[in-house]
Amino acid sequence: MMATVYIVDDDAAMRESLLALVESAGLKAVAFEGGNAFLAACTPELPGCLVLDVAMPGLSGLAVQTELARRGIELPIIFLTGRGDVPMAVRAVKAGAVDFLQKPIEGKALLARIRSALAHDEAQRRTLSDGAVLRARYASLTERERQVMALAVAGKTNKEIARALGISYRTVEIHRGRVMRKMDAQTLVELADMARVSESPVPLADGGD
Repeated sequence: MMATVYIVDDDAAMRESLLALVESAGLKAVAFEGGNAFLAACTPELPGCLVLDVAMPGLSGLAVQTELARRGIELPIIFLTGRGDVPMAVRAVKAGAVDFLQKPIEGKALLARIRSALAHDEAQRRTLSDGAVLRARYASLTERERQVMALAVAGKTNKEIARALGISYRTVEIHRGRVMRKMDAQTLVELADMARVSESPVPLADGGD
């Protein structure tokens, strides 16, 4: 799905100007005249970034940001404002906005911020996707395999794992091989990194072989 620059501004002239600017750079763009119209069309799977006016009739830009957060939509937001307002900028950035810019802004500078926001969104989605894959792999492990994995990434040797779980050394070797295969890990260091990314709770209670 192609990344899209979403433009929300109640000023028709500004909206059309921003749309033309973004499209002239070869980027896909869609414009909305207000926050409600944008929110009605916005879904979590839409990649891209949002160029959002602060002061608009109806829902303000900050209200749109709050609603996106409530829905769990982490679209990078570049706020545009017609006046400098430091407390408002601080509030917006603390809530996750990537930029808070004052109008008028030079086109080249705005495009640079937009490209940065799109790159941020792509990296964020890639991380989430990788985490989902690892969690799915982790879910495929048996309880005993999870126990072996937890002890292995904690630096325990096979003998120590066998003693801790009350199973044979050979059984540990089998479980450990299955863990590496199911998690698609080539080394123990890689497996440890996967354990951190997946953030999966690892049970250590005794179970069957």
